[in-house]
Order: sequence, then structure tokens, then C-alpha cells
Amino acid sequence: MDTIWFRAGEATVLAREGQVTDAMPEVLIGSVRGPVGHAFASMMGQAMGHTRMFVIRDLNQAVRPPTMMTSKVTIPNGAYMELMGGVVQGAMGDAIVDCLKDGTLPQNVDDLCMIITVWLDPRVVEVTDLDKKDLYRTNYEATKLAIGRAMRGEPTVSELIKNRTSIKHYALDGVVEY
Repeated sequence: MDTIWFRAGEATVLAREGQVTDAMPEVLIGSVRGPVGHAFASMMGQAMGHTRMFVIRDLNQAVRPPTMMTSKVTIPNGAYMELMGGVVQGAMGDAIVDCLKDGTLPQNVDDLCMIITVWLDPRVVEVTDLDKKDLYRTNYEATKLAIGRAMRGEPTVSELIKNRTSIKHYALDGVVEY
């Protein structure tokens, strides 16, 4: 396997109607001997409000390549952390194993590690009828997409240039005219 030094990918998968379970992971994949490996090792300590943990599928089932997940925003409470370290962590773990299974990630992972940043809508802990299956679905699908995009180098420069005036950031609606 050629050394993978630094690959980055992201994806957004939207919640089903009436839920606040959108998923927006950002992924870094690279050699343990390169910048991703150095960042991974430096994340072994904790940062107030930004818990870092290995992605596991279940107890004693840490995924390979070793993957560290952390929150993009300050974790407000234990209920939020429970969703991150439960449903979201399990969904990401399953997605990573499926990426190994389908060949998106190489199975020879001894030289690789990954970092995934996670965002949960802060309202997720306030919803009384939270659909945890949808929370799993969005995070599973988005993780698979982000890893695939990282490994394929998507979007390409030519795609970005081609779509420069036809695609705009959703928050710019009405702010910028093309």
C-alpha cells in the first residue's frame, strides 16, 4: 500500500422530517508517522468540553484503523455526551468497518489512523421523542460518505471550479447573488 499521508473528507446527511439528527462529520485519514498521526497522538489528553474518545463498535471492539472522535462544539451536558458516546459512536464504528469490508479503506491498516469531528444539534437532548434510529442512520451514512470522499479526493478541483456559480453555501441564500 502506498503511504497515505493526509486525506480529508466531509459529508452532511440530513435528518428525517421533524428530527434534529443531522450529521456533519469531518474526517482526516493518514499515516501514524505523518501529520494525522501526530495530531492523533496529541489528542490522547482531554480538553474541557471537547471529549475525545476512540471509536468503538461495542465494548472491547475498537475499530481499525484506530480512530479518534471529538466534538466540534462544547459538549453542554451528560445527555449530549451519552448520545455521542453511544448511538453516534456505534454508527461511526459500523461505518468504518463497512468501509474496510467494501474496500473504501484498505484492510492493511497498521500504518493508518483517523480523526473524526462530530457535530450534534444542541437541541438533540431536548427532543422528547428523539428517533435514535435516525441519529444512527445519519451518522452512519455521513461517516461512510466522508471516508469515501477523503479516499477518492472528492470533490476534485475541476468539480469545484465547474460548480463555482451553480452551488453556494446554504447560509448564503439571498446574501450573495451569482
